[in-house]
Amino acid sequence: MFAAFFPLIFLVSSMARSDITGKRKLKAQNVSHSNIKTKRWQHLNIQTRRVWVPELARFVTLNLTTRDIRTIDKIGVTEYAKRHGAKL
Repeated sequence: MFAAFFPLIFLVSSMARSDITGKRKLKAQNVSHSNIKTKRWQHLNIQTRRVWVPELARFVTLNLTTRDIRTIDKIGVTEYAKRHGAKL
């Protein structure tokens, strides 16, 4: 039964990366009241968005963090990609 769900789990974990900035999940620690530390993951808020690129005159589908989306709204997708060295 576990083998049937393995491809789905693999696809979800491989998409957890921002296409422009390359940000991904971070390793962190849960700290209990008794100061026992256990490993855990800090996941990003990754959203799949279609972004209009005026220079290309078309939509581009990107996996973006919510911070990426807010910054793209302010300065534009081409300027944001240029700052991070990404090609659209």
